[in-house]
Amino acid sequence: MGTKTEDHSSKHHKLARDVYEAELVRLQAQLVELQEWVRANGQRIVVIFEGRDAAGKGGAIKRIVQYLSPRVAQIVALPAPTERERTQWYFQRYVEHLPSAGQIRLFDRSWYNRGGVERVMGYCTTEEHRRFLQQCPIFERMLVQDGIILRKYWFSVSDAEQHKRFKSRLTDPMRRWKLSTTDLESLTRWEEYSRAKDEMFVHTDIPEARWNVVESDDKKRARINMMHHLLSSIPYQHVDPPDLKLPKRPPSTGYKRTDRGLLLEVPDHAATLT
Repeated sequence: MGTKTEDHSSKHHKLARDVYEAELVRLQAQLVELQEWVRANGQRIVVIFEGRDAAGKGGAIKRIVQYLSPRVAQIVALPAPTERERTQWYFQRYVEHLPSAGQIRLFDRSWYNRGGVERVMGYCTTEEHRRFLQQCPIFERMLVQDGIILRKYWFSVSDAEQHKRFKSRLTDPMRRWKLSTTDLESLTRWEEYSRAKDEMFVHTDIPEARWNVVESDDKKRARINMMHHLLSSIPYQHVDPPDLKLPKRPPSTGYKRTDRGLLLEVPDHAATLT
């Protein structure tokens, strides 16, 4: 794959599966604690996941929300803007997805599309890109000043590992949907994406909202590191759950269940398995 690699010089041994799974469960339990603190105190959290295609963003998000309430923690993964949305202020369609009190929003790609894929693929003009770099720090400072906890993560993957993951997806019918022509074209525009990312960092890596880089050639290590960093960066506290007790069932009033013959039951496919 040539020499077009990002800096992945700090090699580590792969985590043993049992070690990974034990730490993953521990961190997920802490995420539930974070969720309850957010809900009890009316906090608002925005977590941005950015990086190259196949860098592992989706896998990290999936593990984060696994045990969280979908009413509290929601994933925001917007499609391409409509014709109407293209006429709006660029940040406008993202604003409506920001959290209210007691909510967490996880952006699987975000307004930073303009700093990356739109810039490289020519989906925005040079003027629109310049305006984005000027307005983005102002926009994020406004979010933070209003009390939103904002965390930004860049998942960094080497070109060799990205190519390996793309090749795997091509032959996997369960994951082939993850590939698009734009994804594949990113292989031939590696350096263009690198320059766009570097320029984006210069303008948007601000004290109020720093970029946190996650080395993601090892997906398991990346998930653990990212989740641990997120938890350690927020001063949440334990919230005692309400004291709940199962009530006793009242005595029967003579109800009889509807005859099964009148119901449209799902066939027992499981019984046919060996």
